[in-house]
Order: sequence, then structure tokens, then C-alpha cells
Amino acid sequence: MLQILYLAQDLADPAVRRRTLTLVAGGANVTLAGFRRGGSPLATVGGVEPIELGTTADGRFAQRIGAVATACLSLKSRLGGLRKPDLIIARNLEMLAVAKRAVALFGGDVPIVYECLDIHRLMLRGDMVGRALRAAEARLGRDARSLITSSPAFIEHYFRPLSGIEAPPMLLENKVLEIDGSTLPAPAPARYPPPGAPWRIGWFGALRCRKSLHLLAEFSRRMEGRFEVVLRGRPAYSEFRDFDGFVQNEPFMRFGGAYRNPEDLAEIYGDVHLTWAIDFFEEGQNSAWLLPNRLYEGCRHARIPIAMKGTETARFLAVRGIGLVLADANADSLVALLGSLRPDDFAEAADRIGRCHPATWVFDRSDCETLVRRLATLTHDAPQTIIPAAALAEARHNESGLL
Repeated sequence: MLQILYLAQDLADPAVRRRTLTLVAGGANVTLAGFRRGGSPLATVGGVEPIELGTTADGRFAQRIGAVATACLSLKSRLGGLRKPDLIIARNLEMLAVAKRAVALFGGDVPIVYECLDIHRLMLRGDMVGRALRAAEARLGRDARSLITSSPAFIEHYFRPLSGIEAPPMLLENKVLEIDGSTLPAPAPARYPPPGAPWRIGWFGALRCRKSLHLLAEFSRRMEGRFEVVLRGRPAYSEFRDFDGFVQNEPFMRFGGAYRNPEDLAEIYGDVHLTWAIDFFEEGQNSAWLLPNRLYEGCRHARIPIAMKGTETARFLAVRGIGLVLADANADSLVALLGSLRPDDFAEAADRIGRCHPATWVFDRSDCETLVRRLATLTHDAPQTIIPAAALAEARHNESGLL
């Protein structure tokens, strides 16, 4: 059984939970270690008890650097009693530093996989700070056996031209994890609202975009109750002046709190008709390149995704002939896109999504097992094949989730 040490920057991150469940379902024996983000509670994940290495604060980069340094100094006391892993997966740049220290602790011959699903704006700066961070990433990731990322655009726009990471990339999309479909509620049929009831737009997941919040609020007011906005997930309170107060003062917007992924997806998507798959948090950079979780979650439940023109998400939808694309980031454009939405339009759009193969949206147990087998090959000395640029273009059409 493959022994994996998974190092995570935020142990309470739902994406960390999903990745841990994925590895366990694939047959790996996983040790999860990392940082607690603020006061976030920690819980056992798929029978895996997390090991806390310290506490970090959202949006405080300097504090996180200090926490990483402290963790590296105390790593022997935290991980010294563990069985030597076959492989270490380091999620994000700071965990690469911890992974390098862990390799030394375990004897210097444990392969590292670098997992990076977002490109922080600091990494893209053209000044001394950006160059220093990219140099650190290249140095720490010099011996990485593989790079896991979630969008072809991250490879095309960052990892190939800027990062200095030479590890072969593995595309692992943010699909819905359905290990045992029979244990999860089935997706509810896509039904339009009855006469007089509002259309509902769901914005779920990591809520960190002020521009989206204000745009959706203005749009819902303009539509005078014909549309409601439902928010679920984890607000990044450091990015909002007063998230809770703002939402409470909006007549057509409500926040329903956090949810479990994938257990609660059928319930929360069953309550909406459209999915907000737009993010302006790092506009023109990470936000333009990512393929968000809610894209796959919403489409899995035949809810109509709304993407922003010129983004990787919009290109993904165009290839499949589904979804709606917002031309400009303002309320007038959103009114033009949705204001005349009719039940027949919705039914046709939902039907087009339903005709896509389920593997477009779902990562099942066999996919988990394939991933773990592929990771196991990285523990051998056989050279890894670097994917040529042409294959990246084909990735937009790829529905298996693994390159």
C-alpha cells in the first residue's frame, strides 16, 4: 500500500478534505499534516487524524512565512515517529519548504509531488518580490517528481513561461468526488421556478470576491425580486469590509453557511437554477485561468453555469456548447444576459449539460485508484515524460481528468 504524507497549508480547507478522501479511496495510506487557518476546527478525514504543524492567518503572507520556519524547526517532534512515507505531496509553495525539511528528516530519498491549484498574485509580480518568490519556488521544487494542477491555463500562462518548475505536469481537474454514488443523494432534476417564484443564482465555495458580491447585489436589486442570490461556503472575511452585514442588508441575497463536499452538493444545488462560476479576485491572472469547483458541481446537477468572457471557464463551456457567458463585468450586461430568461431557455440549457458524459464532472473510485497507481510510479527511478505543448491544447477536450 502506497504510504503518502500529505502536507496542506490549511487543514480545514474542503479541497484538502476531498484530496485526502480521493487518496484513501484510491488505496493509499495517508498521513495528513499541515497548518490550522485561524480558529478553523479540525476533524478526522476518512479515518485520517490530521497532525497540526502550527497556525496561520488568511491574507498575512509574512506571518505564514514565520509559521513555516517554526514548523520546519519543530518537524522532528511532530513527524519523527511516523513511518517513512513512499511519497510526499506538498500543497502550495509554503508546504514545499516543509516537504524539503521532511525529506531530510526521513533520510533524503523520498520523492515530492508539488500540488498547486491557484497562482497567488505575489508570484506574478514583475518586481523583486515576485522574482524572489519564483526563484524560491524553482529552488524548492527543483527535485519534484510531478506537478499537480487543475487547469491547462495554469501550465500555459505560469508554469511553462514563468515558474521555473520543470516537473512533468499532471492535470487533475476540480471534479465532484463520487466514491460510492449510492451513498450520496442523487442530483435533483433541473426544474425552472413556478410562476411568480424567483430564479436563484448559487454562488458556492470559497467566497473571496468583493466584485462578484457587489455585482450580484446590484443585479438582484435591479431585477426587483425576479432573481435571488444564494451564497454557501467559506467567506474570506479578510477580503470584505463586512460580509455578514452586507448580505443581511441585501433584500434578494442570503448566506446559508458552510456545507460538506460532496455530501451536501445535491441539497444546495437543488435549491438554485444557475451557478456563478465567475471570480474577479485576481482578475486577469489566476481568476482568468482557473476552472473552479462550482463549475463541475453545478454542471453535475444540471444547473446553468455563468462564466466571464475571455476566461478559461468560458473556453471550457464553449468547447462543450453549454452555459452562459457574461460579456462585461457590470449589472447592465448581467441584466441583458439573464433578464429575459424563460423556462424553455432554461430547460434547453439544462438538457445540453445533461448530454455531456458524467466523467466530465465526476471523479469516481476507479479514477481515485488510477491516480494512486500513477503516483506510485513516481516512487521508481523511471524518467517521467514531460507533456508537450500540443497536449495541453487537447486537455481542454479531455474528459478523463488525468493527463
